[in-house]
Amino acid sequence: MMDIFSEQKRPCKDRFIELLESTNRDGIKELIQYLNGTDFFTAPASTKYHGAKEGGLVEHSLAVYDNLEIVLNVFSFEGYIQDTLVITALLHDICKASFYTIEMRNKKDYTTNDGIFHPGWGSYPFYAIDDQYPYGHGEKSVDIIRNFIELTVEEKMAIRWHMGAFGAESYADRQTLSAAMEKFNLILALQMADMAASYFDKK
Repeated sequence: MMDIFSEQKRPCKDRFIELLESTNRDGIKELIQYLNGTDFFTAPASTKYHGAKEGGLVEHSLAVYDNLEIVLNVFSFEGYIQDTLVITALLHDICKASFYTIEMRNKKDYTTNDGIFHPGWGSYPFYAIDDQYPYGHGEKSVDIIRNFIELTVEEKMAIRWHMGAFGAESYADRQTLSAAMEKFNLILALQMADMAASYFDKK
């Protein structure tokens, strides 16, 4: 198993691109060009939760990849080629490229010039959502990826359902998710890796 901690010290963009290139999938260079033409490498991973900072999206994606290797190892899931782990983990949130914008909002502020705090208002930047392609979440990621490279059925399923129950709002969606998870272990593994990156890694 690789030394995850030393890998995490490398510049995120360099490591991300190197991992994608290692798959040698037809169209992967074009996909990387696409990402370079978006804000993927500077975008946040969310507006105010995990990775809500510049570069948070690429950091989160790499954390999911590292966690996915741990999850598969702990639960002794075998038979997955490295390409599949790289593609599903690094690209599960490609839907968030060109997805966020920065807005200025007023926020209560306190200033002091004389040692006394004076209440007032200040204008501060906030991340906001500006979805130019409202096509869902996991399904949008699959759709974008397939413009450049082919995906296996299990890769499509894992990326589509990586949000788990959060991405299954209706009863029909939950039934479909349940059926998919019974067939493909990678769906749950990616969900676990994503949740860990969202809730544990930031602590």
